[in-house]
Amino acid sequence: MTWTPLIRQAHRWLSLAFALAAVANLVALALGANAPWLGFVAVVPLLPLLVTGLYLFALPYVARRPGRQGAGA
Repeated sequence: MTWTPLIRQAHRWLSLAFALAAVANLVALALGANAPWLGFVAVVPLLPLLVTGLYLFALPYVARRPGRQGAGA
């Protein structure tokens, strides 16, 4: 079983959660809510988003074999 599709799907949902948290933070600031914890709400999905994003970024470089040539070579 490969974990890549699950990590990719988790990354998509985490990005949605981060976007919603960032918008909620901006709306609360516009309304004048002075809650210091509100700024840290977006950090919760941001940390696993960073981990999954780094995994997905490195995946093509790690999967490439050293002796293998591309289709154009």
